[in-house]
Amino acid sequence: MSVTDEVTSNKRRKVVIVNASKYDRDCSWSEIASVAQVDRYDDSTAEEILERTKDADVIVTKELPVTADLISKLSPSVKGICEAGTGYNNIDMEAAKKKGLVVCNVPAYSSEGVATLVMTYALNFSCSMFQQQRRLHEGKRDSFTVGMMGGGGSPGFDLPHVEMAGKTMGVIGGSGRIGVNVADLANAFGMKVLISDMSKPNRDNVEWVSIEELLSRSDYVSVNCPLFPSTRHLIDSSKIQMMKKSAFLINCARGPIVKEDDLIAELKKGTIAGAGLDVQEVEPVAPDSPLFTTENLFLSPHIGWQRRESRQKLLNTTAANAASILDGKPINVVSSN
Repeated sequence: MSVTDEVTSNKRRKVVIVNASKYDRDCSWSEIASVAQVDRYDDSTAEEILERTKDADVIVTKELPVTADLISKLSPSVKGICEAGTGYNNIDMEAAKKKGLVVCNVPAYSSEGVATLVMTYALNFSCSMFQQQRRLHEGKRDSFTVGMMGGGGSPGFDLPHVEMAGKTMGVIGGSGRIGVNVADLANAFGMKVLISDMSKPNRDNVEWVSIEELLSRSDYVSVNCPLFPSTRHLIDSSKIQMMKKSAFLINCARGPIVKEDDLIAELKKGTIAGAGLDVQEVEPVAPDSPLFTTENLFLSPHIGWQRRESRQKLLNTTAANAASILDGKPINVVSSN
């Protein structure tokens, strides 16, 4: 059922949010409500979208497939689609272009949060925090006795404990906003930073290298590039086998950039020391997925963007995008190229 917020001065302008359940109800919607009449629906099927947007000016969606067939059937009143997020691979861009629709995204709302999560993974890997917590969850407490220096037992160093300073962080896609933030955080910890990207960053504190060199030299590899056809399964067995045996792979970008079957196979062979995935190829992850049971593979449920401040910025920028389309001066426009 629709929850409608109407602004009297904007009755003739209508924004329809088709899957509001993807948003944070705790954050303020006032910026969006000030743009136009707003109809919110928790979820919508393709048929419901067509019905609910028949007199809409702007459609707001988040991570919902917007197919060529759906776009072709949209009402002539629709001027644009606002993707409430950074990635817009869920929208058929060629169909939108053919229909004459403007597509906007929110490019930088969670840059700090995602970069911080990358470093959270790296820091936890450096001191075996994930492995220690997993052992405790399994009821294993030997690390508090046998593996404790000065604890009365014989120390056993079977898990990695290393300094971050002097280690190398490799950032795939390091010229983007998140990649730049990851590089800055890594530099703050005294790390060397390698960047592999289509464009060469104009920075003194990083080194631009090929992806092959980045993989072979890095202690931590952070995936921060967009998902395009050219980057789907970019990280497969051949790439993982270029990495150090002691290295860790971290993906906080888009799940399909890493070929998960290959990653699981290489982890089982001990090709690399471990991996952390905040994003997965299919979300939500199937309950019986081997991702949950593969040793030295650690997951989080796509939480990089979810810091409260990031979520409010997302809503505010989405509102600004919708207003810009309504005013005929769109911002944050993405293209099919």
